[in-house]
Amino acid sequence: MSSTVDAQVQTAGTQMPDQLSPRHIRKRLLQLGGLASIVVVVILVGPGLGSLRNQLKGADPAWIAAAGAAEVLSTLSYVVVFRAVFCAHMRWRFSAQIGLAEQAANSLLPAGGAGGLALGAWALHRAGMSTDHIARRTVAFFFLTSLANVATVVVIALGFAVGILGYDAVPAVTYGFGAGALLAITIVVLLPGPYNRWRARRQELPTDAGRLRRGWRHVVDAAGEGASDTLLLLRKRRAGVLIGSFGYLGFDILALCLCFVAVGHPPSFGVLVWGYLIGQLAGIIPIPGGIGATDGGLVGVYALYQVPVSNAVAAVLIYRVLQIWIPAVLGSAAFVQWRKTLSHKLELENVCQPLAEPILAEQATVPSSP
Repeated sequence: MSSTVDAQVQTAGTQMPDQLSPRHIRKRLLQLGGLASIVVVVILVGPGLGSLRNQLKGADPAWIAAAGAAEVLSTLSYVVVFRAVFCAHMRWRFSAQIGLAEQAANSLLPAGGAGGLALGAWALHRAGMSTDHIARRTVAFFFLTSLANVATVVVIALGFAVGILGYDAVPAVTYGFGAGALLAITIVVLLPGPYNRWRARRQELPTDAGRLRRGWRHVVDAAGEGASDTLLLLRKRRAGVLIGSFGYLGFDILALCLCFVAVGHPPSFGVLVWGYLIGQLAGIIPIPGGIGATDGGLVGVYALYQVPVSNAVAAVLIYRVLQIWIPAVLGSAAFVQWRKTLSHKLELENVCQPLAEPILAEQATVPSSP
């Protein structure tokens, strides 16, 4: 991930990468709209879909509107954690423009989430942040936005284990993912120690070192420093990081829950949250907006945990429309405003200054591992 971000920053310079250009974004919006139209036609006239059509026809508009509001709050929570990680003194307007534009890129570009990170990296580089800081903070941002997910996986798995969340239809899957999430948290927490010891005794690379060797060291540095920044940010900016990370997850889960309520058949709390957490993993497949992959992952997991398929399909379809289009529309509008912000030199200089200072100050306070 860090190597992808670095490549984007180093090659972009002052020019926007072509895949992030307004022309490319508009093309993706049209493609997404065309695909949505095809799905609607299939649902309306497709044979054997009468039960699904009835479910969608009977969905309560008020609950769908509430789900849309929850999705907006999730989108805004992303901005909160973005600002907390990259620069606590960044102007809220500029932070919102980048954070919302990143989410639009994630919805529209077939990069498994890397499109938004690349867009944010380019913007921060234009605003004066160094490549090294962008790389390590991007790793920290990935860890911190994943924190709510993996922590919730552990909690839900424990809830099923002790019986407070009811019957577990597939305990092997539940405990397997729970153990994996706990292992991931442990690795991130412990990584700075061995990394700092390795860095203290490593030797400088010779000038004729190969590109692969240099690239590997850079990836290791970004991961180790990003893990250190993750723990530092949790101590120094706990409110913004936790509110943003858990808000981004929690409101998105709430949106899905309200979609289930809209069609009239919500599953139990444990199954609802667990199906969301595991089903969303399919979104890492590099498809624009995860269309097809995320939807199938969610429906498949709910079916595995004995949620009626017609109910799950109806709720997931409504939820996915909101999850894709709300960030895409808000982010595209923010993207236009953000390009105007960067076009003014005086405003750009004002934005650049606060980006560097807090990171440099925090670096001096990072404790060394024993």
